[in-house]
Amino acid sequence: MKLYSTNDRNKLVTFREAVLKGISKDGGLFMPVSLPKMPDAFFERINILDMQDIAFAVSRTLLKEEIPDYDMFGIIRRAFTFTAPLVNLGKDKYVLELFHGPTLAFKDFGARFLAETLSYFNKDENKELVILVATSGDTGSAVANGFHNVPGVKVVLLYPSGKVSRIQEQQLTTLGGNVTALEILGNFDDCQRMVKQAFADNELTSKVRISSANSINIARLLPQSFYYHYAYSQVEDRDKDVVFSVPSGNFGNLTGGLFAKEMGLPVHKFIAAVNTNDIFPQYLKTGEFKPKASVQTISNAMDVGNPSNFARISSLFQGSVANVKDVIYSRSYTDDQTKNAINEVNNRYGYLIDPHGAVGYMALNDYLNENPGLYSSIVLETAHPAKFKDIVEKSSGTAVTVPKNLEQCLNKEKRSIVLPNEYEALKNILL
Repeated sequence: MKLYSTNDRNKLVTFREAVLKGISKDGGLFMPVSLPKMPDAFFERINILDMQDIAFAVSRTLLKEEIPDYDMFGIIRRAFTFTAPLVNLGKDKYVLELFHGPTLAFKDFGARFLAETLSYFNKDENKELVILVATSGDTGSAVANGFHNVPGVKVVLLYPSGKVSRIQEQQLTTLGGNVTALEILGNFDDCQRMVKQAFADNELTSKVRISSANSINIARLLPQSFYYHYAYSQVEDRDKDVVFSVPSGNFGNLTGGLFAKEMGLPVHKFIAAVNTNDIFPQYLKTGEFKPKASVQTISNAMDVGNPSNFARISSLFQGSVANVKDVIYSRSYTDDQTKNAINEVNNRYGYLIDPHGAVGYMALNDYLNENPGLYSSIVLETAHPAKFKDIVEKSSGTAVTVPKNLEQCLNKEKRSIVLPNEYEALKNILL
């Protein structure tokens, strides 16, 4: 697989180079020059394939020139020890549960695949590799878990102080070992800016080997295409148009779906469901992408004012907002609307949904009301409701059972280093 920088299509690298670098020196994100189509036979028999089968088939098609089949099978087997069941709410409306991994969030899919892939490419290196991650909640814990005690790798997590849930913070700050949590006095955009500055700092990168585990890293993004295929395999009537509603913040999850569509997955429409950080729906409305400071909400993983993966989406659609609108619909919602949606889903379907999934649910309903038709419609449920226990219980009036692994981390000691939102402070830590 050859990849280019979104800032320069003439700069081509291998998949290995893209994974180890994380981001291009010119600040661009790596994008595949082309995405191969999955064969018709794959879709004809997709309903009999499990998650590991699908992950192996797709990754083999993408990376057969970079990773031998035997090694790829091992990566898949170790990364995906969990699945993603599709729950039918009735009348061809589904929830895709992406929270069955070790940290109970969809980020486990990308983070564990990336950890295995990076370990594979890093095994012959002598110098320690530092994985640098900005997180608004679930990314950090998933990456920390995936890389915990991996030889030759150190993880440095940046998260915005006071802007993640208590459970998320405990997951970020209690692992120890090769994981360091930096509590940044700012918002997620500050964390993301500081990480990008680190990659662009020649003095730093000449002394420290760094890579990224955010969705800016292509190896975090590719595996997020796998569960779109797996969701499709579980749909009862695949003759109906399929619509995916994707809670969106940094837009890596949605971009993974777009990759799946490029590879032949028959998707009728993607819905980019966002909270009050409404940069993307405003872009579709005005044709102008205008980043702004993020606003804190109860769906905190989506509190992003300058989504990195917009660069990939724009590149995929040749910079044409009209082309983007053909494929993606987008709406934004307030916290009060989100709380009402949590209550509605519980009352109507007897299903407890987290705040991010609730935003996806509202956007799906608006799309279906505006575009009547026969669809198999799927909301991506990106985190276990227990990760937002207080909000879900207050909104739904129903008790949320906390899984044992979450209970255990709540009793551990928090360990973080508090830093100002200034790059030099991060640089000093890394050096």
